[in-house]
Amino acid sequence: MDDAVQSRLFELLDAHAPSDADEARSLAEMRALLPQLEQPLSRHQARAHFTASALVVDLEAGRIAMLHHAKLKKWLQPGGHAESIDGGLMHRTALREAKEETGCDVRLFEPTPTLLDVDVHWIPARADEPAHQHLDLRYLVVAENPQSLTLNVDEANAVQWLSFDAALSLAEDAALRRMIRKGWDALKLKAPHQDLFCQGGRGA
Repeated sequence: MDDAVQSRLFELLDAHAPSDADEARSLAEMRALLPQLEQPLSRHQARAHFTASALVVDLEAGRIAMLHHAKLKKWLQPGGHAESIDGGLMHRTALREAKEETGCDVRLFEPTPTLLDVDVHWIPARADEPAHQHLDLRYLVVAENPQSLTLNVDEANAVQWLSFDAALSLAEDAALRRMIRKGWDALKLKAPHQDLFCQGGRGA
């Protein structure tokens, strides 16, 4: 294993404070699994591997981008597997995936790479791979040109800007709903246009 990669992942995990018991269990499972994974960022690490995803927000309108995943057949946030171009930095994975899956130019909401949420979930077996776990590191990301939202047909059946309430209604799992609520809370605290969020966010 690349010691630098392992060290960076432990640093991210150690700095993150879970918001409920389910997230605490995911965080503990990630910490326990990490030393056991020879290639923690590789999709070829069969048992489990780290992934990254992004809650992509439109600051001006108080919306988030959701896509209907082509393989999993449900509404999700953009995200996916690490690639060599990311240099072993998971926030780069989240940003790259967000751009690829929304068509928007994106940046981190926080000036430093800070986790919004973590979640361990199972990916069902398919013809070309067995069932395995995704150890998902989740970031809050801002779309700099939200008007450029574009469907990537290789990844999704649909992509859409949604109010936070609409996104919550489409989210099928509790971990996704938790992440959406945490993103909303972060924006209320720190977004420069809070009045717009009151009009176009969870009240929409």
